[in-house]
Amino acid sequence: MKNRTGLTCTALLAACALAGCGYLPGTGDGTRTVTVWLMKGSASDGFVKRFTSEFESGHKNIKLDVRIQEWGGIGAKVTSALRSGDGPDLIEVGNTQVAMYAQSGGLRDLTLESVRDLGSKDWLPGLADPGSIDGAQYGIPWYAANRVVIYNKDLFRAAGITEPPKTRAQWIKDTGQLNQAGRQGIYLAGQDWYTLSGFIWDEGGELADEDAGNYTGALDSQAAIRGMDFYKQLQDLGRGPKNADEAHPQQAGVFARGDVAQIIAVPGTAQTILKSNPQLKGKLGFFPIPGRTAAKPSAVFTGGSDLIIPDKAHDGDAAVEVVEALAGRKWQTELARTMSYVPNKTTLAGVVNGDEGTAAMAVGAARGRATPNSPRWAAVEADNPIKPYMTEVLTGQDAATAAKKASRRLTDELVDR
Repeated sequence: MKNRTGLTCTALLAACALAGCGYLPGTGDGTRTVTVWLMKGSASDGFVKRFTSEFESGHKNIKLDVRIQEWGGIGAKVTSALRSGDGPDLIEVGNTQVAMYAQSGGLRDLTLESVRDLGSKDWLPGLADPGSIDGAQYGIPWYAANRVVIYNKDLFRAAGITEPPKTRAQWIKDTGQLNQAGRQGIYLAGQDWYTLSGFIWDEGGELADEDAGNYTGALDSQAAIRGMDFYKQLQDLGRGPKNADEAHPQQAGVFARGDVAQIIAVPGTAQTILKSNPQLKGKLGFFPIPGRTAAKPSAVFTGGSDLIIPDKAHDGDAAVEVVEALAGRKWQTELARTMSYVPNKTTLAGVVNGDEGTAAMAVGAARGRATPNSPRWAAVEADNPIKPYMTEVLTGQDAATAAKKASRRLTDELVDR
């Protein structure tokens, strides 16, 4: 997941060499060992132990060797493993990273398994779409997370607002009403481009258009400009910096002061807020980012992870069995409830109904999207032209002119070199 908001190579590689990161041979009795790389923080130690124990009990001829990886430097490490054939049999990757790895030609095509055994028709689009390259499914959705609105229930009540808004128009009205009540209606930083992306998609626009694998920046379309216009309306009602993103300063700390009514963030941010200000315990609520109509919430950026199998995996067939278990109903339910994630299928959204924040996230996830499925998108984010574009519009520059300039920069970054 990015930011991995949303992600030491030398030390990791050295440790890997000592431990033997490649295939671990069987014991001579027909047992196969599947080496799995999972990312730090994606699953608790307890989940990994429970899954390993139960999977091995049901698959007497397969042993799991699960190795936790750091996000820092993982791109180079995975790419090297795919090329060498000496890496693991199964790898967790960020959903928007699949295209980059697929470009190397080192991934196993899992299209047959995804259709036959994994019920792909119900997958969340924000996980499934970036895992699909040129019609082939290389990434199998594992879990998702996306932004919701976290709000202060006491401030809403004090302003006479009895329920969360379900439309953009009502959201704008309620936020203005919160301001009139003497509180800050919303904190929204000027360069929160993930949130902007959702507004652009909700209007029918795109960050970039694709044609036969070639991408062209599309921030200057009328739909994309409408999305930016709504972002500006909302940001104008708050007091966030126009030239910084949500991490500068950390918006959780701003909200924790107790006088800000709303922020847009993943539900897990609530734990950071409560750590800073325990007096807010019991006062935090969550609702999906409102859409243009009450019929459906806004589109949102989906972060999360997919599972990939190297084409040169020593035991790819056994790795497929592990993927089928991790992506199946039982362990999707277990992971979602353990980690407060959205499970990989829309039909499983109900398993998190007991958690207000995750339930709100699951509603939005049904309309989740990922960034353009270009292997060069990581280069875009390294020097993201969307951020200065947002600042230019928020500080009064002409939106159409700024959008054209940003679109040209996006196109230049996305050219396949």
